[in-house]
Amino acid sequence: MPVKDQIKNFAKKLVEEQPDAATLRGLVRARKPTAMHFRDDGIVPNHPRFPALLYRGAVKLNGRRFPPEVVIDTLFDTNGWGRSWRDTVYDFVHYHSQIHEVMGVARGTARIECGGIKGRILKLKAGDVLVLPAGTGHRLIESSRDFMVVGAYPQDGTYDECTDTRQRPDAVKRIAKVRKPKMDPVLGSGGPLLAAWRSAQLR
Repeated sequence: MPVKDQIKNFAKKLVEEQPDAATLRGLVRARKPTAMHFRDDGIVPNHPRFPALLYRGAVKLNGRRFPPEVVIDTLFDTNGWGRSWRDTVYDFVHYHSQIHEVMGVARGTARIECGGIKGRILKLKAGDVLVLPAGTGHRLIESSRDFMVVGAYPQDGTYDECTDTRQRPDAVKRIAKVRKPKMDPVLGSGGPLLAAWRSAQLR
């Protein structure tokens, strides 16, 4: 999301009550993510090596003390994924060529297309977390009226938004240079993202 949305969310976080580390650990399920490789389809480059990762039901959101978006936002921030925003997902195909992105579903349900029109449509619900490596095309197909995701980014990288095929040649070069994150956004330093992307890089 644009920087203005990230700034607006940062201001909101300053006055919110957030779960402490112990409470947060109790709200996270150690899930093995589903890895999905999407090929370059000629329009959307996707990532040449790193798979997208889907953690089903990774976050328990049935507590009443903290709003679900606060729980997910705090989790991502604790694991080094910041510059967060809270909203829906754009309904047009786009990707980020200079940064990876994580999206955690805080409320509602949705069908999201990943990997471009030749990719895959995922049915997501509250508690699911989707990690998109740089270059992965995505768009909203449909959603419930209350649908909300929390999006965030690793410390390294610059937010950009690619939608035009004229951007593609330069975008492909940028995607290959984006560094792996230091932590898994859901499970931290010991999370499966690091191993999955490390092994992908060695192929």
